[in-house]
Amino acid sequence: MMERSTGRILRSLSGFYDVQTSQGLITCRARGILRRGDNVPLTGDMVEVSVEKGKGMVEKILPRQNWFVRPAVANVDALVIFAANVNPVTEPFLIDRVAAIAGDRGVKVVICINKCDLDPAVDLEKIYREAGYPVIVTSAETGEGVEELRQLLEGKLTAFTGNSGVGKSSILNRLCPELALPTGEVSEKLGRGRHTTRHVELYRLGDDTYVADTPGFSSFDTDQMDLVVKEDLQYAFPDFAPYLGRCQFHDCSHRKEPGCAVTAAVAEGEICPSRYDSYLKLYEKVSQIKAWEIK
Repeated sequence: MMERSTGRILRSLSGFYDVQTSQGLITCRARGILRRGDNVPLTGDMVEVSVEKGKGMVEKILPRQNWFVRPAVANVDALVIFAANVNPVTEPFLIDRVAAIAGDRGVKVVICINKCDLDPAVDLEKIYREAGYPVIVTSAETGEGVEELRQLLEGKLTAFTGNSGVGKSSILNRLCPELALPTGEVSEKLGRGRHTTRHVELYRLGDDTYVADTPGFSSFDTDQMDLVVKEDLQYAFPDFAPYLGRCQFHDCSHRKEPGCAVTAAVAEGEICPSRYDSYLKLYEKVSQIKAWEIK
């Protein structure tokens, strides 16, 4: 006899999906129609499943709130971008391009500056607080900031991302020691970490609280920035918001036009130069995309 239920995909690996339902965790395959194109089930998806003779099958993907290609995750409430100012050092541009992707999709962005026991990263913290992002300063070693982060995660599906070796899995172990996730050493010579997270998996930290630990920036599909319409890029920078609509020209691209309120704000120190430089780099990138490539 076939039974049907609804649940959330906690892990997808090699064509198998672990779905948390009211009947428990069910390992499923997916119907053939769900194995290609944009219709492939993702970690975080709410799905309808059937179980017959002990075998589970994903029958349908329920409407998504949002979704990302890499990390392959759906229905994200918040994205925590991990950064550090010590081995490995995080470049602000990496933070900005990922924050822009999330912002364009309506996902709340939080900046988590880790390894504060080694370097407090005061300048990095200042950039993102002034840009309007929530910033949490943490240390996986001492536990500083971990409880503040825990409170932010409650009742949400949150994805952790950041450059490899910055301490995402270490912080998760602090939040939930029983996970005992593997953590990698950072190469002193190369200044970057090894990938210890190979796939996206949701970890349940409490009622309706899930965290997705994701591969590092080298696996985050930042080229998906290409799918942002260049005219919309300005809205993905919250620090630009007070100046939008105040330019001399209504279609101002905030680059070389006279009477631009954004460039004036940069000149007056109201917008951080590194943030504006990131905007220019991203604008140039998306300007090279043909209209037919934008879905």
